[in-house]
Amino acid sequence: MRKLAKINLDRCPQNHRCPSLQVCPVGALTQDNPYSAPVIHETHCIGCGKCAMVCPKKALFMVKEG
Repeated sequence: MRKLAKINLDRCPQNHRCPSLQVCPVGALTQDNPYSAPVIHETHCIGCGKCAMVCPKKALFMVKEG
């Protein structure tokens, strides 16, 4: 069973550069601008959970897939 990062848009403030972008070891998160939510590229996500650990609002979380 594989884990993937997901985002709860209701918890994401979308008013700053997402700090989780800096910790993803494979670049699975991108953000078009500081006033948008990050985008999770599931085909790149390795399920390490680092993004979820760093997210200050707990908008990013991990789910089991499969």
